Amino acid sequence: MTRIVAGHFRGRRLVTPAGTATRPTSERVREAVFARLDHLGVLAGARVLELYCGSGSLGLEALSRGAASLVLVDVAKAATTAATRNVQTLGSENVQVVTADAARFLARRPTGAFDVVLLDPPYDLPEARLAEVLDALDAPGVLAPQALVVLERATRSGQPRWPLAWAPAEAKRYGETTVWFAPRSTT
Repeated sequence: MTRIVAGHFRGRRLVTPAGTATRPTSERVREAVFARLDHLGVLAGARVLELYCGSGSLGLEALSRGAASLVLVDVAKAATTAATRNVQTLGSENVQVVTADAARFLARRPTGAFDVVLLDPPYDLPEARLAEVLDALDAPGVLAPQALVVLERATRSGQPRWPLAWAPAEAKRYGETTVWFAPRSTT
């Protein structure tokens, strides 16, 4: 069972896509990620993007904790169907659910700049494909000047290739999962 950990929607249950194609972020990892984001004070009023959203649990957790708006993106129709159902169940406003490939979505240049981007791609996503998505995030107008990118990957994958404008400041390991916190460099 997946549920919202804290905030306005605390304790609310979320549906997940059927099958094994989607790997939901564990509650333990979500708690740790959002404790860090709360500590950094980046969620209040933030415009959040979740790529590879699955059920939307990360983005909906951000919304529960004070984000102003949310865009959920996944290429799998089963995932966006589950995410849409969760948005409806929570009665969330200011949420857009998009069925699209992450890099193609970003290539269309979404309107407005995102303050926080949450990525939880499949662990077997090729590094070249991940680099393409990270580079697309770095295109003008996609990220706010002080944006923070949070990337969940298999620990065995190692550090991703970050765009030059970013300063990966911190990696936290949770067993087989490593979460990278990459703020945009201010220099």
